[in-house]
Amino acid sequence: MRESEQGALFENTALPDEFVGYRGPTACQAVGITYRQLDYWARTDLVAPTVRSATGSGTQRLYSFKDLLVLKIVKRLLDTGVSLQNIRVAVDHLRARGIEDLAGVTLFSDGTTVYECTSAEEIVDLLQGGQGVFGIAIGGTMKEMTGHLADFPSERIEGSPPVTTPAADDELARRRRIRSAV
Repeated sequence: MRESEQGALFENTALPDEFVGYRGPTACQAVGITYRQLDYWARTDLVAPTVRSATGSGTQRLYSFKDLLVLKIVKRLLDTGVSLQNIRVAVDHLRARGIEDLAGVTLFSDGTTVYECTSAEEIVDLLQGGQGVFGIAIGGTMKEMTGHLADFPSERIEGSPPVTTPAADDELARRRRIRSAV
């Protein structure tokens, strides 16, 4: 598959509002990690909240959609046996990209090293070694997280502009409105 074909798969990916954040417990539920993991990763700067960090006792961290996406990727890499040290290298690389750029990236790992592939040629080169690998299509993970987060509470950042985009009017949106009206 050529890069242009891969990009076409993700061009309709609607990204959540950049002025919306998710609290720690919501992030844990959405991603499937424990609060202890989330807290440790925030304190060690693996995935720190970019909307609002904790400033003392009683304050709540707020995680952006991109933060949750990276948390989900970290979880998937950990689940497959990649070391936290190698995950840190991969996360530092992802952090440098904009969220739109992430949709065209697929991460592959042989269980030890994490590779970024953005074209079919890179994937073929990686697979020719004959070693088993697994992949994480970040664009697919973005779509999964976007749909999944609709069921979780979020907070708008103070002072952010009001939402002016019309509500979605697809079948799923209509079902949600009916369910919330009951």
